[in-house]
This record gives sequence, structure tokens and C-alpha cells, in this order.
Amino acid sequence: MHYNSNRERETVEPICYEMSHISKVFEKVKSNILDYFQRYIDTDGGWAVTDDDISKLAKAFGSTAVPKAKPKNYKGTLTDLIKKAIKDFESDRQIYLEIFNEEALDEYSSDVGAFKNTVLRNEVPIIRKTLQNKLAKELDKYRIAFKDAQPGKLFNVSKKLVEIANEWERNWYDSAKFESIGDIDDLDYYDLDGEECNAFGVIGGGIKSTFIYKLFPFMFPVRSREAVYALWYLSNKETFGCREDSEFLMIDLEKNTTQQNYYYPYGIFAYYALQIYNELKRLFAKHDVDLPTEYRFVIVEDFLSFVARCHQDEIDFLKRNNRDYRYDD
Repeated sequence: MHYNSNRERETVEPICYEMSHISKVFEKVKSNILDYFQRYIDTDGGWAVTDDDISKLAKAFGSTAVPKAKPKNYKGTLTDLIKKAIKDFESDRQIYLEIFNEEALDEYSSDVGAFKNTVLRNEVPIIRKTLQNKLAKELDKYRIAFKDAQPGKLFNVSKKLVEIANEWERNWYDSAKFESIGDIDDLDYYDLDGEECNAFGVIGGGIKSTFIYKLFPFMFPVRSREAVYALWYLSNKETFGCREDSEFLMIDLEKNTTQQNYYYPYGIFAYYALQIYNELKRLFAKHDVDLPTEYRFVIVEDFLSFVARCHQDEIDFLKRNNRDYRYDD
């Protein structure tokens, strides 16, 4: 998506909300998932070298002997990947559960300044780590935005997100029907893109989705930077009728920069994430592995992060050219 920095930035073109467009995008995504899934297994989620890579290295160093490939235990590998993804997810989850609790938030309502400057700044992992990362100069804009943000606004946005998440989990979510949702309007996560659920520059798409993802990982995917980049690669970087390049990118024509679309609507992203889960569930089942429903989107995030890491060199190149880099997601 192109934009000029001197005009109001849009999220995505209207066509991106149309089910006909979404179906075309996902068909392309689906056609590429299998290849990445095989690489996901062969490299243990990106942390191991494949037998093919070992053979290439041996030849590069002048060896004529072809290393004998070890038989791959696909079921064991996939089971281990699930366990690792869940362990990583749970490593800081309790903090989110304690902070983004409806009763706890009621207590914070009497001192929104402390909520911003103590709780969000020092206790919420995703915000604390961002603020404390002094090595990444691109995060300076986030630190400034956080400093300038009104405490009441940050509290109200956080509280609204938690209220919506809990209400939908109690009164709308049906585990037996959730995976069969086939239309974006039936998922209807549009409210999470509303003004009440955003604090511009501080609590954007990725950060707000982290809050609710940590509460209900079976219901809400995390819209991380890696996940949006992964959709760009899974969709073969195609435009599918969009006039201004891929919906998954932000291309600043004036500054000649490109990065993931940090405005990408959560309502659309969540639909793609659900369909990707269904496809992964089918692929895991081929190896006699059942995905844990209660950690549905943990598995999706692990896979999408892997897809992005497969293209890390290109992503790093794009980031190096972004002088106006943002991190509110």
C-alpha cells in the first residue's frame, strides 16, 4: 500500500474487506503453506540445518562423500515444536493475566497515572522491553509517543480491550463452531479496530492484540510484525486487485521506505489467521499430531514467525532503509 507522509494514512483499500478478494488472497496463501510447512519440519522450526544444506556445505568444502541422511521423525518434531511454542508463550503470560484482569483494572481506574508509568512502563513485557531497548534507534519514536500519551487514554483503551475480549469469550465464542467460520462478517472482529481500542503510536495493532492473545490464545491471534510480513510472502507479494501494491506493506513514496503495514486491520488479519490454523491443523493431522485447541493461535504465530525468518535478510534490508520506522505494534 502506498501513502504520502503528508496526507492522512489509510489502513487498507476497501477491496480488502470484500470476501471475493479475501478468498483469492487465501487461495494463494494456502497454495504456499505446504512448502513452508515442510521446511518448518525439516529445520525444526528454523533452528536446525537440513540434510540438503549439509550436503551443499560438504560439496562447498570439497568433500565428495554425501552425508547419510538420518530418518526424520516428523511426528516427534512437530510435537516438540508445539511444546516449545507453548512454553515460550507461557513464559510471561501470567503477568498479562494479572494485569489485564477486569477486577485489577477497576482498581487501577483510581490512578491512571500509575497504570501508565508503573504498570504499562515497567510490568507489561511487550511495552517494557520496547521502552528499554536503547540499542534500536528506530524505537525512539515509540518512546516519545509513550511519554506524550495521556494516561487516561492508555487506561481506557486497555480496559476496553479487556472488556470486549472477556465479553466475547463469555457470550459469543463457541469452540465447536469457531473453526468452521467461513465468512469474515461471521467472525466480526471489526470493533477491535475502532478508536476506543487504539492509542495511536503506543497501543497499535500488534501491542493491543498481544494483550488479548495472552488472555485467550484460542480466540485471538497476535498481529505481530512477523505475521504481517509472513502474509506478504505467503501471498507471493501479489496485489489481488489493489491499486497501491500489497495490502501487507506500507510504502512511503516521499521517503522511499517500505515496511510491514502497521495499520493492517485486525478484523481482516484474524480471519486469515483462523483459516491458516485450519490448514495447519490438517497438515499436522497427516503426521498423526493433534493441535491443542486452547493454544490455537500460538501455533499460528509460531508458524508465521518461521515464514518471516525464512526471509530475514530481505526484511533486515527493508528495515535498514526505513528512517521513519515505527513500533506501536
